[in-house]
Amino acid sequence: MDLAEMRKKVDLLNRYAKEYYEQDNPTVSDGEYDKLYYELVDMEKESGFSYPDSPTHRVGGAPQKEFLPYTHRLRLYSLDKAKDYGELEAYFARIEKAEGVFPVMTVEHKFDGLTLSITYKDGVMIKGATRGDGVTGEDVTAQVRTIKSVPLTIPYRGEIEIQGEGLMRLSSLQKYNETADVPLKNARNGVAGAIRNLDPKVTAKRNLDFVAYNVGYSDYPFKTQEEVHEFLIKNGFLTDDIFCLVSDENGVKEKLEEIEKGRDKLDFLIDGAVIKINDFALREELGHTEKFPRWALAYKFEAQETTTKLLDVIWQVSRTSKLNPLAVLEPVDLMGVTVQRATLNNYSDIQKKGIMINSRVFIRRSNDVIPEITGVAEHTEDSIPIIKPAVCPACGAPVKESGAFLYCTDPSRCAPTIVSFLDHFASKPCMNIDGFSEKTAELLYNELGLKDAYRLYDLTREDLLKLDGFKDKKADNLIDSIAKSKSTTLDRFVFALGIPGIGKKTAKSLCDKFGSLEKIRAATKEELLSIDDFGQILADNVAAFFADENNNKFVDELLSRGIEIKVEEVKTGVFSGKTVVLTGSLSSYKRGKASELIVERGGKMAESVSKNVNLVIVGEDAGSKLSKAQKLGIEIWDEKRFLEELEK
Repeated sequence: MDLAEMRKKVDLLNRYAKEYYEQDNPTVSDGEYDKLYYELVDMEKESGFSYPDSPTHRVGGAPQKEFLPYTHRLRLYSLDKAKDYGELEAYFARIEKAEGVFPVMTVEHKFDGLTLSITYKDGVMIKGATRGDGVTGEDVTAQVRTIKSVPLTIPYRGEIEIQGEGLMRLSSLQKYNETADVPLKNARNGVAGAIRNLDPKVTAKRNLDFVAYNVGYSDYPFKTQEEVHEFLIKNGFLTDDIFCLVSDENGVKEKLEEIEKGRDKLDFLIDGAVIKINDFALREELGHTEKFPRWALAYKFEAQETTTKLLDVIWQVSRTSKLNPLAVLEPVDLMGVTVQRATLNNYSDIQKKGIMINSRVFIRRSNDVIPEITGVAEHTEDSIPIIKPAVCPACGAPVKESGAFLYCTDPSRCAPTIVSFLDHFASKPCMNIDGFSEKTAELLYNELGLKDAYRLYDLTREDLLKLDGFKDKKADNLIDSIAKSKSTTLDRFVFALGIPGIGKKTAKSLCDKFGSLEKIRAATKEELLSIDDFGQILADNVAAFFADENNNKFVDELLSRGIEIKVEEVKTGVFSGKTVVLTGSLSSYKRGKASELIVERGGKMAESVSKNVNLVIVGEDAGSKLSKAQKLGIEIWDEKRFLEELEK
């Protein structure tokens, strides 16, 4: 057997996996990867030998009978917690009293998953364990090996324990639940259940991630947390991309506010931020209490999940004639708000999650988004099934099923659908008819029989004066607003049409791609799929909308009433044709202003680094976005270069 050839295949497959899972930049198709993978499997079977970092080790071995205890080389301490700025300031005061100054501190996400400790010796992963009580955990080596973002080998050849968080990304949870017989209640349960499952094959199916943030036992002479972070990156671990250094109390608070503000955009759960003293010598001076290190603190955000009783389910009809189930809940406080309603997605989701009236359910809320029921906490003796409606609750028309959803079969006569669409059409992000509201839409429908949005442009002052609450001034103002709305932009007009799945952002992407209404109406599915934000469903929705005779008639009716679509000036400059990411802190501009200057000069902004990004601008304390840009070979500018280019 040619071991050199086997080594070559292992290295190649590991490179392809890294490009796919970590860099979002695959260079081969799934079919090519699979062909090479099974060639390696055959070679290993034939020789009875495999390299320790072979990707074949990740699929999971035979089920285990039990987990064996594992004693950590160094204790894994839990962290003391602060839940408000008062407690945070008290912690800072204790540190300053002990040290005489405010020390440089690091700030990073407090991940909400399962803490893991992974041991490497001579560059090879030899053990994976849960935290347990901090002294003794469970040996979950076989389970940890299935996590594709855990390196099986690293460049460092000493003995070292890498600590971090096992995570199930929210996107992985959604994908898993789409096909699971029993859906997972949340990502936290998903990762804990996967790691503590005795069958590693079950772990592998959940597509977990591991984010490294600390080092336990090591023979490497680390001096700062910053050194630890850099070491983890160099040795191929996923790390926290918001890791930063701060030198004063206000800097910490600003970073905490930034993290909490961006919490809902993350693809994983966090429940706060972790603050640590950077210098290890200062840590030694401060030491530990019986439970916690004095040199670190967890700042906790408000919980986004709780449980309550499901009292009833009502079915609401949307502007697309879809019947949406809405949960009526026993009132409960969540993130400072009393919650009494929650979404239930669709009837298929209700059945899959086993949700019943009078059961206790998990609800999750993200800032201003209406809470969602994620699963059942427990059923009661009074629990009863949720019945699927056979007729539209608004108009009594028969209900039809399409995929996972229910629809009213007579939307042209269904009042909620008509009123909701009129309200959407006139809203600020769409045609921006000032003074128009859902109540106005109801009055127009009920009193004047107005069903089609284009007939808004036929309304007269006399028509409006017939409506309850409309006097001369109010009627004149609305007529003026309707007239002004005739001059609009392409993206507003497209969003106003109510194409299923097309929101404000995707409408802008659609218009940026094609540039005119005529080209959008004539676009093929293949052309639509070439848009970054578009998948098969969105492409199908747009193509189907403009293939429908009634929809085209609706568009033509609008245009015949004098709708003028303004051609926006194409902004050009040094960033023309570039998609740009900002990372780190700029001394010259706040991030919002810097982004504005880039867009004014023809650029497009992106939140994360990927193969679609052309340029990354880095300030101080740039994190893993810089590292990823370097790996992908993306052009990188420092602040000095950025300012020079702005002057041009």
